[in-house]
Amino acid sequence: MNETRKITGSEAVILSLIEEGTEIIFGYPGGAIMPVYDALYGFADKITHVLTRHEQGAIHAAEGYARVTGKVGVVMATSGPGATNLITGIADAMIDSTPIVAITGQVGAALLGTDAFQETDVVGISMPVTKWNIQVTRPEDIPDAIAKAFYIARSGRPGPVLVDLTKNAQFGTLDYKYEKCHFIRSYVPKPTPDESKIIEAAKLINSAQKPYVLVGQGVILGNAEDEFRAFIEKSGIPFAWTLLGASAMPIDHPLNVGMLGMHGNYAPNIKTNECDVLIAVGMRFDDRVTGDLTRYAKQAKVIHLEIDPAEIDKNVKTTVAVLGDVKETLPMLTRLVEKRDHSQWRKEFDECYEIEKQKVIQHELYPEKPGLTMAEVIRRINEQTNGDAIIVTDVGQHQMIASRYFKYTIKRSLVTSGGLGTMGFGLPAAMGAKLGRPDKQVICVVGDGGLQMTIQEFGTIMAHNIPVKIVLLNNHFLGMVRQWQQLFFDKRYSMTELKNPDFQIIAEGYHINHQKVTERSQLDVAISNMLKSEKAFLLEVVVEKEDNVFPMVPSGASVSDILLEATN
Repeated sequence: MNETRKITGSEAVILSLIEEGTEIIFGYPGGAIMPVYDALYGFADKITHVLTRHEQGAIHAAEGYARVTGKVGVVMATSGPGATNLITGIADAMIDSTPIVAITGQVGAALLGTDAFQETDVVGISMPVTKWNIQVTRPEDIPDAIAKAFYIARSGRPGPVLVDLTKNAQFGTLDYKYEKCHFIRSYVPKPTPDESKIIEAAKLINSAQKPYVLVGQGVILGNAEDEFRAFIEKSGIPFAWTLLGASAMPIDHPLNVGMLGMHGNYAPNIKTNECDVLIAVGMRFDDRVTGDLTRYAKQAKVIHLEIDPAEIDKNVKTTVAVLGDVKETLPMLTRLVEKRDHSQWRKEFDECYEIEKQKVIQHELYPEKPGLTMAEVIRRINEQTNGDAIIVTDVGQHQMIASRYFKYTIKRSLVTSGGLGTMGFGLPAAMGAKLGRPDKQVICVVGDGGLQMTIQEFGTIMAHNIPVKIVLLNNHFLGMVRQWQQLFFDKRYSMTELKNPDFQIIAEGYHINHQKVTERSQLDVAISNMLKSEKAFLLEVVVEKEDNVFPMVPSGASVSDILLEATN
């Protein structure tokens, strides 16, 4: 937009969002953001607003939208409690590298620092959990602030940005002209690749006898799935994926050896301490992946492909650091690596898989006991969708089970809270995911604990007719905490058993289709009913109360100490 015209600051907010391609705003109005909502009233034909039932629901919905589309999620809230209710979701987006622009209202500039009604220093509060934030006190500064916000949120390693608008800035007028931001002095979103490091990494890979690739969300964020496929298929190297790296490659790819981490697969964990070259692609060596760092991959040369220099050597000492966007660095590396087979090395992973299959997988997917397991529910959902669905999870046992057993076949098809582990994430994130990808079946897998943290968003689903499918795996426990209490606290189940409401009546009250399953014989028909429903659907499945999730790397243990069953 090159022409200049006089408008209010609040109108400038909406016009700027439209210039940045914003299609949906998730939010909740209040006094300090009311001028922007008033301006929004005149743009209903150009931008959709989704009124959630809580600001936390709004930010998680924006995260879900961003994760499945690759676009920037936009959320709005008022000052004080409205702004602070966003903080959990902003922190979640920060650690999981999700591009978000949060716009908050603020008291007038003249009242700043006076403890005025609903005044909170949201810039100070959010500073540790945002990629960038700014408080705007003049209307003429609004377009530039929003342009920078979108550029910073989506460029390099993505993340959340917050723009705090004082009320006088919203009411004031300016000569409006919008220019998108493409450069900020001293901000380098992605490093320039060093060709000598590429050469050095290729030499290590070509001389390796037992190379091993760990793929993280960086491949997904960089839209580098095709480049990653070309690299592994030429090199012939087996790869495992982090929780957020799921769907970077189809699960059935022959070089895929499974999920990493505390509740990942057996082979991917123990082989970390047996490989000779470890190649980390777009992942940050989170503690849930590494276990005890003093016993992690000490025998291996480590190559780390990463866009964020702060992640290099932060947790794991690298032999060769390849800085840059993996969409650029992977093809450079692929050109130099030799085409190899590594079939004998891959056979070792297969042997470990057979051990896990006999001890864990077979019993979870095809249980002989009368009670339903979480894994068999996921298996049967997968069979009826053929993996062609987006799975959004909450946090807990069901999260690990859904991540391990659903057969992800399409890009950006697992949305989950990784680094922060935010209970309550699942339901609102699924709403945002469905609005972002209305062409796909979106299935929210949630536990009875997490669902009740944001269950008010049933109201948003009802009001906006969002046809999300909700699979409630109900074990009447805070399951993951209960598992730890069983294994490490002598079965002292302190405050983890839940007395739950009748979820079917609640769904009925919100006009959401629903069904409850207590017997195995009911499951297939119920899943079919859910998938065929053109409206939102709550499928509640009562599962075993004391099922545990294995494999498991105990807290503080080495990845080599992964357990396949309880030891007590």
